[in-house]
Amino acid sequence: MTKPDLPTSIPVFPLSGALLLPRARLPLHIFEPRYIAMLEDCMKTQSRLIGMIQTQGAEGKRLASIGCAGRLTSFSETEDGRYMVTLTGQSRFRLGEEVEGFSPFRRFNVDWNGFDRDRSDQDETDPQLDRPAFLALLSRFFEARQLGVDWKNLSKADPELLVNALSMLLPLPPEDKQALLEAPNLTDRRQTLTALIEFALHRGEDGDEMMQ
Repeated sequence: MTKPDLPTSIPVFPLSGALLLPRARLPLHIFEPRYIAMLEDCMKTQSRLIGMIQTQGAEGKRLASIGCAGRLTSFSETEDGRYMVTLTGQSRFRLGEEVEGFSPFRRFNVDWNGFDRDRSDQDETDPQLDRPAFLALLSRFFEARQLGVDWKNLSKADPELLVNALSMLLPLPPEDKQALLEAPNLTDRRQTLTALIEFALHRGEDGDEMMQ
């Protein structure tokens, strides 16, 4: 999707802990009536974009300043009216003013400036990636959390797929997910992810509960 195709306002789906990154895929199970209405409205548009964004604060009423828009690329409906969909990340955005209206879901003006790299057809690279050291750190984390992993595919994954998939899938707090989203490039995201994993392991070694 090229920049001229990006709309000035999009429906926004606030979902704490859910992270979408450019060129990555996020499966969603949609069942709340307001978000079913959002999905049905989205399918009527040419861009078919939905903005994923983190909630902030104890009550989750505030929204993060930066989110990521995903294009609806897979859709199926269950017999009881629920939807199983997949969003493919297109570009991050900065949240603008909320658009007032009568729809049950929220819509915001958004600013796409500063995220041109997201809309490239080429995957990002990470020339500084030390894959053996990074995988060794992941092994310690997975063992500490007693998580299973497909090491064969993980060890062969391209840098962008490797870092972004881990950023989206690892059990990290919403504020850490937001930090990963806001990382300017893939190298910064991998460094941020490394620091978060090391911190989690350090807390575990000190006897504190590891992050949920």
